[in-house]
Formats: sequence, structure tokens, C-alpha cells
Amino acid sequence: MKQKLFIDSHKGATAIAILLMMAIHQQWSNPTAWVYLGLHGSYGWLWVLKSRLFPDKQWQQQTSLAYGLYIWAGLSLYWLAPWLITSRSSQAPAWYLGLCIAIYIFGIFCHFTADMQKYVSLQLQPNQLVQSGLWARCRNPNYFGELLIYLGFGLLAQHWLPIAVLALFLVVIWLPNMGKKDRSLARYPDFAAYKARSKLFIPFML
Repeated sequence: MKQKLFIDSHKGATAIAILLMMAIHQQWSNPTAWVYLGLHGSYGWLWVLKSRLFPDKQWQQQTSLAYGLYIWAGLSLYWLAPWLITSRSSQAPAWYLGLCIAIYIFGIFCHFTADMQKYVSLQLQPNQLVQSGLWARCRNPNYFGELLIYLGFGLLAQHWLPIAVLALFLVVIWLPNMGKKDRSLARYPDFAAYKARSKLFIPFML
């Protein structure tokens, strides 16, 4: 089984999980819960669509059932935010909802546009370093977009725990993956110059 099977199934199940939480805690009149469902639920379905239209080869690797279930369990940490919202009947002010939605939208743009650009570029020019567009000044704009997406989700909970989970993923999974990718791209002759003029993760900062 491929890793994407477990990742895609979890992403696709997110909307159902949030609806179940809303039902269990009777949060049908909570605007924050509905906004969260709209954001995280739509992201899950967009991920599944992306996986079919322009898949990331990183998730094509074969894996065991045990490790696949480990992936599922790890991704379920992201469901802490809707659980906190529904179990605590947390409601955010209107301006705060707008801020979280805006962060999510910028994240969606960066994440999916970067992945689409990379996929198309490698289809047209295989074995070439992608270093234009969103990739010109940032070597991982897709991860930056994902950071904004999950930051928007986590802030909606108005609790420190989802932000801690995001930081955990950043330190344990994302940054090591970025370092591994840099080491792989070092085989290209023009990578040194590209690395010197670009940031690892956050445009113009880090």
C-alpha cells in the first residue's frame, strides 16, 4: 500500500470527523464550528483532488499497514482543534474569524499553486531545478502554504494545543524533510547559487 492511501483517506475523512464532533457536542448553532468545518473540510477534499491531478511522488512510496495506521494516528492530532472548538463551545469574534479565513486563503494559494507549478515544470522539463515563480525566493513554498493553512485552523481553536501540534510537525517532520530535499537537490550544478539567493521555508525571512 502506498503512503498516499492513508494520507488521502484521512484528509477526506476530516469533514466527517468534524461533523461528528459537532453532533456529539450539539454545536449546530456555533459559527466558529461551521467556519472550521468549511475551512478544514474543504482543504481535505482539495488535497484528495490534488493527489489525483498532480500527485507528489514523495507520498507514492510503499508502506506497511502498521506504518500507515501510524500516519493516520499522527494526522489525527490535527483534529484537536475542532475537538477543542466543539467540546468547549468556543466562539471567536467576527474579526478573528475573518483573520483566520484570510490566513487560510493565503496558505491555500501558496500550497496548491507551488505544488502545481512544480508538477507541471517537472513534466515539461524533467531533471531540472525548479527555481522560478513561487520557487524563486523560497525553496519550500508549499510547506510555507501548509504552515499558513494549519495556523489558520489552530488559531480558530483559541487554545495553545493546536499551535503546539503544528510546531511539533514543523520540527519533527517538515524541517527534516526540507533538509533532506536540499541535500538531494545539491546534485544540480546551479543549486548553490539558488540556495544563496533563496530562503529555506519562509519567504524573505527564514
